[in-house]
Amino acid sequence: MNDLALAEQMEELISAEDFLEFFGVDHDPKRVNINRLHILQRFHDYLDQSKTEMPDTKNEKAMFNFYKILLSRAYQDFVDSDAATEKVFKVFQQKETQTT
Repeated sequence: MNDLALAEQMEELISAEDFLEFFGVDHDPKRVNINRLHILQRFHDYLDQSKTEMPDTKNEKAMFNFYKILLSRAYQDFVDSDAATEKVFKVFQQKETQTT
């Protein structure tokens, strides 16, 4: 990390690749290319679910490690599985309409 605050640095991140590289998460570019939106959405979901576990925001090293763990988990979900199985987005969670 550099002299900018973690939050300021993260504001500059745009793509899934940017996040993975910034947090030093080893990744396969081909897998990220296929699942980039799913990875970022899962990361966001994990952040929402973990608000009570989040370290003090003033401790940037702890926050960095916390984010890295959640991002690594989000990425790993799509190494161990695929987007159709994980159903990250609402459109995939809806039951198929049945015709009678």
